[in-house]
Amino acid sequence: MIGQRTRGLQSTLLLCQLLLVPLILILSGLMVFTSVTSIEGSLIAHYPMYALAVMIGMLLESMSRDRARVRMNLWQHSFLTQHHVTVRQVVFALGTLLVYLAGTKDQAISRWFLAIFAVSLYGGLLLANYWLPGVLARRIFHGKWVERTLLVGKAEHAGRIRGWLRNKEAYGLRAVGILRTDDPDGTEFNGLPCLGGVADLEAVIRREEITQVIILELPQEREMHRDIVRVLEKMGIRLLILSNLEELLDHPVVHIEDEGMRFITLREEPLENPVNRFAKRALDLAVALPVVLFILPPLMLVIWIVQRFQSPGSLFFLQKRAGIQNREFKIIKFRTMGENNPDEARQAVQGDVRVFRFGRWMRRLSIDELPQFINVLKGDMSVTGPRPHMIEHNAQFAQQMANYHIRTFVKPGITGLAQVRGFRGEARSEAEIAKRLESDISYLENWRLALDLSIIVRTAWQLLVPPKNAY
Repeated sequence: MIGQRTRGLQSTLLLCQLLLVPLILILSGLMVFTSVTSIEGSLIAHYPMYALAVMIGMLLESMSRDRARVRMNLWQHSFLTQHHVTVRQVVFALGTLLVYLAGTKDQAISRWFLAIFAVSLYGGLLLANYWLPGVLARRIFHGKWVERTLLVGKAEHAGRIRGWLRNKEAYGLRAVGILRTDDPDGTEFNGLPCLGGVADLEAVIRREEITQVIILELPQEREMHRDIVRVLEKMGIRLLILSNLEELLDHPVVHIEDEGMRFITLREEPLENPVNRFAKRALDLAVALPVVLFILPPLMLVIWIVQRFQSPGSLFFLQKRAGIQNREFKIIKFRTMGENNPDEARQAVQGDVRVFRFGRWMRRLSIDELPQFINVLKGDMSVTGPRPHMIEHNAQFAQQMANYHIRTFVKPGITGLAQVRGFRGEARSEAEIAKRLESDISYLENWRLALDLSIIVRTAWQLLVPPKNAY
């Protein structure tokens, strides 16, 4: 999660700097041509290509930074550190611009303009590298993206990580307290309240609304380590481990490094990258808005008329479902069952007598799901993601699958990878639940925009040719 947020913030910073280039270019031109000479129309025509060349140079610098082993600490307010990165950006940018000028034999550019632009670009990028990361982080990682973090380990290790935690507060990490393995009865250490020992883990998570746990060392006892992982997987809590000894986990892990601190987490999460999250939200809005504005209104009228004849009552069916991080929300569907449903928690089965005639047709073609695009606009759901289950079913499935709640790391979707793979309808066995869970976890670990587009296209095909288990 930390690695994805860091990379996403770096990408967002670079995007802002690229957008800054045309502005600096125009301001530099105004400074030159209002003080030295008159502006020429032919030069203005070249400005877009100058800006493009500079942007390409900055992109090349960013792509080569890892190979050159240049680490950009977004939070280290050191002039030398930010100066080093900024000089690299300016050198790549001006180098690419000079290559373009030489290749096109451009003689329109002014040497005064080039000199002022170079100084202005350095100043603008240095200011952005120094000041912008904090502003962006505070805007992006706030509200529901805050991770209430609990430390587990010895007090001495907490002291070692305390400075790193302060730096990551802008990323949305909030250290709530520590469960000490050396002195469970301690009161406070280095500003962190002691909340008990490892035995209190589950109770503290519930009481303090913890969403992430950092283990400060690998426990000496293998069974203790497994118990911690089992509790966190069961409750759907993220885990970071300040260590590199993955064989003790007995679980697939992902290694990340941030500011010299090495961690192990249980899985990669592409949607913790704010750039990826923005792209997914943009796709959600692009799909949901046309449906809500142009398809739902006439469809609502038709369904309401049919319901008057076959099953009078409300047009919509509202039900509490579990969303991201198991937060409850009300899902919106077209009503397909009788108004007086004696058992709303019971899953629909083939030939269910509670479903009226037209309702069966709506369920088969998934038309009853269309109002959920309103949930997408509200931000409770996404177009694609794990299907949101009823609260009762979530509790039931979690008892059967220890890592069931991991699927709640991402927003639930109207459709998902499990559904297009054929896992939909009533879940009759533990094996079927396991296959759906496997698809959901695969989705959150391997998300990319192309995967969402693929799921949407495959879902559209299933609307035309409904599978046998659609009822």
